[in-house]
Parts: sequence; C-alpha cells; structure tokens
Amino acid sequence: MNYVWEFAGLMAVFSLLAVAPGADFALVVRQSITRGRRAAIAASVGIGTSLMFHITYTVLGIGLIVSKSLFLFGILKWAGAAYLLYLGIKALRSTGGTLTVEEDKPAEMPVSSRRTDFKNFLMGFVTNALNPKAVLFFLSLFSALVSYETPVLVQGVYGLLMAAFLISWFVIVSIFFTMKSVRDRFVALGRWFDRFTGLVFIGLGIKLAVQQQP
Repeated sequence: MNYVWEFAGLMAVFSLLAVAPGADFALVVRQSITRGRRAAIAASVGIGTSLMFHITYTVLGIGLIVSKSLFLFGILKWAGAAYLLYLGIKALRSTGGTLTVEEDKPAEMPVSSRRTDFKNFLMGFVTNALNPKAVLFFLSLFSALVSYETPVLVQGVYGLLMAAFLISWFVIVSIFFTMKSVRDRFVALGRWFDRFTGLVFIGLGIKLAVQQQP
C-alpha cells in the first residue's frame, strides 16, 4: 500500500509537468499537422520510450553523476540545443508544401513505411533524450518522492507506468491535432505554420543553450 501512495504522489507531480507545453509537445503538434496521425503517434512512442531511458539512468545513479559533472552536463546541453536548432532551421526552410496524410496504411507495410515510422520514433526519442532538464527533473523527482528503500524493480514499474501515461497523453494530442477540422486550419496557414514552429524550436534551443548547471 505504501508503494501505491508513493506512486500516486509521483504521478501527481509528473502528470502536471508532462502536459506542460515544451519541445516534445511542439514536435508532436508539428508532426500531426505536417505528417499526419501515424507520424505523430510514432513520435509519441519515441518520447515515451525515451522517458524509460531517463528513469533507468536515474535509478542506476548515473543521473547524479551527469548533474554533478560540468563537462557531461555541458555535452548533453549543447547536443540538445543543437538538435532543437536543427529542427527549427529545417522547419523554417520548409516550403509549406510538404503537408501529407499518412492515415489508412495497408496491413502489410512496405519497407519505406516502416523506415518512416522508425524515423519519426527516433525524432521523438532524441528530442526527449537530449534534454538535460529531464536529467535534473527525474533526479529531483525520484529523490524527493521515492524512498531509497523502494526496490529497483518497483521503481522500474513506476517508470513503465509513467511512460505509458506520457505516450497516452501525446497520442491524445496527436488525435486532436489530426482531426480534420483542426488540421485544416493549420494546413491553411502553410509556410506561416512552418515559420512559427521553426521559431518555437529555435527559441527552445537558445533557452536550453543559455541554461546554467544548477
């Protein structure tokens, strides 16, 4: 029963921060509008899988090493900032004519479709994995709310359930932004949507780049 209350407290904090707009949210919205529901959901699964990556090294104590090392934290920070800037520049260079619909795929997917799914999955994974804020977030969250006596296996279950929640949230976001009435409004903006999302990614990248190690 103690684990139930511990997990409830963990999820109460995590759920509030998980739904807050950030790089992950911007990525899922952009994939929803420019590539369709399938691409957005693949990116959502990538984000959720990356969450397990963060939780794994947090439980193993590696997150503490990264958070205390100026060198390692700097590498992670600059890699994350560079990737967000790359996404931003790529969006700004878009012509606005690449909006596609990837729904209704046949049961037997061609190799190219599977590669596209993996590419979108990897985009979501990398966007979340290269965020040094996640290192500090999970380290502080687990340190504050999870007892040192809680078995690693139980903490792993916490992580799986948190990842499932995050994937579910972004799948809902994907479904909403790929609803025809919603998506058509963004598609009508054409290049203006690309420019806006590009500036959002660049802004997030710059914000990350100037962040100081606590």
